[in-house]
Amino acid sequence: MTNINLSEPLAAAAALLEKYPLLSGLPADVAAHLVRDASALRATAGQVLFGEGDEARHYLLVAAGQAEVMRYSYNGDERVFRVFEPGQLMAEAAMFMPHGRYPMQARARSDVQCWRLCRHRLHEACRRWPDLALRLLAGLSKAVYDQVNQVDWITSSSAAERLANYLMGLHERQGAALTLPLNQRQLAAHLGIRAETLSRLLNDWQSQGYISGKRCQWVVHDPAHLAGLSVTARRPF
Repeated sequence: MTNINLSEPLAAAAALLEKYPLLSGLPADVAAHLVRDASALRATAGQVLFGEGDEARHYLLVAAGQAEVMRYSYNGDERVFRVFEPGQLMAEAAMFMPHGRYPMQARARSDVQCWRLCRHRLHEACRRWPDLALRLLAGLSKAVYDQVNQVDWITSSSAAERLANYLMGLHERQGAALTLPLNQRQLAAHLGIRAETLSRLLNDWQSQGYISGKRCQWVVHDPAHLAGLSVTARRPF
């Protein structure tokens, strides 16, 4: 085992990184190695953290606040692919892309504090600790699998089924009272439906008593109905 002397801020970053499931059970030296040469990044809500097409030299560890990865469609709509919370890694997959560029834009969703971790340290760690490389590969493989399922679901499901599945996913994590991480225009783009269709569905379900609320705050009153609509999205593995 090699002891790596870290400054107090980097030691705090290493401690945060050790809690990430990717590093669970691995030697503490792995996190210490990954945060070497790391730098702090602070941004206010709406500020771009990195742009689509920028050279991908760093991935991010979110320490406080929220960040999101997104793209603009050809008609100018925003499509938010994922929102990241404290303790999560962003853009680690981009560190292995052959073109060496970020495939999406990252933006601060709220005031956010991150650590910029170096690509070359991640590559070195994968060579030194093969278990880390295997876990990264497993995580990236699952992400590909999930995206294949998502594309299949979007092309074969109705707007109501997609919305129900999305709300039930939030219901599993948040309970009956839901806070949508996306505004309604972003959510419509995420689900591949028109904003007008989303608004109509929410209004119809509210009038029928399945849900209640407005904007980003909703309460699920009939989870069984929504679960019935979303059941075809559930896969056996």
